[in-house]
Amino acid sequence: MRKLKLDELNRATVAEFQQQQKLPVVVVLDNVRSMHNIGSIFRTSDALAATAVYLCGITAQPPHREIEKTALGATQSVAWEYFEDTLQAIAKLRAEGYKIVAIEQAENSTMLTEFLPLAGEKYALIFGNEVNGVSDEAMQLIDTCIEIPQFGTKHSFNIVVSAGIVLWDFYSKIVSR
Repeated sequence: MRKLKLDELNRATVAEFQQQQKLPVVVVLDNVRSMHNIGSIFRTSDALAATAVYLCGITAQPPHREIEKTALGATQSVAWEYFEDTLQAIAKLRAEGYKIVAIEQAENSTMLTEFLPLAGEKYALIFGNEVNGVSDEAMQLIDTCIEIPQFGTKHSFNIVVSAGIVLWDFYSKIVSR
């Protein structure tokens, strides 16, 4: 077996990517502090054609060398917007018809394996701070909460791993219909 060369992958150009149909998902980063995590989430959002990334609070914004180390140019392909406060992003998304979903361990959360995105719906997925998770203020405004099942001794996944798992799950459930 031979690995494919970059020019054999037939990836979209930035212009083509911006015009293609997107996954009806906006990724909301609620006070994410690591620029490497931010860049990696941009790259994952590009790979799975998320609609946009919303950066909130202390979450750093492109252009920044530390974000680009892991984004590898995805900050140019994925639409993004900055909000001083996560609640402002939630208000905008709700007004645009998005279902607001926290990715968090919480009372009455739905396990990701049990969650089925509805056809025709748009989703805003909130990923929280690396230490404190999704803010209490944002948790008061969500429509539902999804939890990723875990079976080991650790309490949580890294935010980038969580974003990858959840975005892939949404992609596979929405696109496979």
